[in-house]
Amino acid sequence: MTTTTYAPTSPPAAAVPELDLDARLALADAAMAVRLDHAALAFEINTAHLPAPTYEPITPILPTPDSQSATPLAACLQRAIRILGERGWTRGNLRSEDGAVCAAGAIRAAATSQHQADDACALLLGVIEQRFTAETVPSWNDQQASAESVIRVLGAAADHARNL
Repeated sequence: MTTTTYAPTSPPAAAVPELDLDARLALADAAMAVRLDHAALAFEINTAHLPAPTYEPITPILPTPDSQSATPLAACLQRAIRILGERGWTRGNLRSEDGAVCAAGAIRAAATSQHQADDACALLLGVIEQRFTAETVPSWNDQQASAESVIRVLGAAADHARNL
């Protein structure tokens, strides 16, 4: 008698679904996040014994007034720079409760007349429009992150006024 044995048949292999681009990108992103976490941890471990770096404070270089060749408008803008440095800088209003001023507030405090203040603000706005996108001096002032950038542009406006 002959016996015939048949190999057990396995169920048909399920087809592996093909991943679309979004799924592959999500998997790559997850894998990269894991690798970056491991690298950050290794960096922290490897540098834990090092002392923390110390930084020296940076003092801004303020333009110095040149009264001999300055026009009245340039002198007004130079005084505005000095006022801004002395009183401090603010955003959102001309003058804060503690006395800090914005760019327009510094010009108004430095001007000898309303006409001079208007002319200085107009000149400053012209310099601002050449370098930035702003419609008014106060809106530009409110976009700035620090007093140094305001002082720098006021200095450029004073230089421009000196050459008028």
